[in-house]
Amino acid sequence: MANAWTGERGSIKPKADFNAKDDAVALSKAMKGLGTNEKTLIDVLTQRSSSQRQLICKAYQEATGKTLVEDLEGDTHGHFEDLLVALATPPAVYDSQEVTKAMKGIGTKDSVLIEIFASRSNKQIKELSDAYLKQTERKLTLDLKKEISGEFAEAILILAEGKRDENTLVDAAKAKEDAKTLYNAGGKKWGTDESKFINILCQRSIPQLRQTLVEYKTVSGKSLQEIIEGEMSGNLEELLVAIVKCVKNVPAYLAERLHQSMKGGGTDECTLNRIMVSRSEIDMLDIRAEFKKLYSYSLHSAIESDTSDCHGDCLKQICGGDD
Repeated sequence: MANAWTGERGSIKPKADFNAKDDAVALSKAMKGLGTNEKTLIDVLTQRSSSQRQLICKAYQEATGKTLVEDLEGDTHGHFEDLLVALATPPAVYDSQEVTKAMKGIGTKDSVLIEIFASRSNKQIKELSDAYLKQTERKLTLDLKKEISGEFAEAILILAEGKRDENTLVDAAKAKEDAKTLYNAGGKKWGTDESKFINILCQRSIPQLRQTLVEYKTVSGKSLQEIIEGEMSGNLEELLVAIVKCVKNVPAYLAERLHQSMKGGGTDECTLNRIMVSRSEIDMLDIRAEFKKLYSYSLHSAIESDTSDCHGDCLKQICGGDD
């Protein structure tokens, strides 16, 4: 997992002979006049890295006096528009917008908050918070407090601080002790002391938690995930299970989220777009491999059978190959 955040496992790589001005001109032409050349929009935006796309945005505004996002919004529509706009948005700003959307309207979309805060690194969470502050002039944690409550809020707020321990050395004695604490707080007795689960799962380092999961199985005979699922319910259960899954394997957790977004009647395009764009330069190759392992068909073929038109074409380009 050493390279999980360096982008070596992304499906989108920087383009070698990149010229932001040429790309800006091509995009502008693709949206001029009657009809839009969607193929050009897809080719340019899915075959440049995120930092290159930001340079294109700058060149586009210099050349046309308008922002690329404004023109994409005016010229495309639906899920395709959302996907292109996501590609044209810096990753931290996009995360921040997704969190904002999840808090808007009646009821909070807890599953979006869970996915983002369980799967992001400290650095990504800090960048998300900074972007949120810049966009809204408010602190993310204060706004979250107004929208969510109870132990779920307690856990999300710890994660939103972006202060998870980053020590890569594992303290075996501490892992044993934490496993016992968790066993005594949940698996051993009636009633569960949720705060112990929250403190350990939201604050210990990822390598430390991996060891704790192993120790827990030794103490309890069951996996920590089984205990959480048996003892808890609702959004707190969903969050803690997501953390456990991410401790074990972030790409597998996200592959599962992608599968859920496409299974059964109707597609959850928001989740599909968000994961495909936000992981395209981080671990999309690993997500594809885990998807194939879990479901024995490729992510590419799942997207193909579940989406259509330009939206589907664009997602397939972000996905890259068909495993």
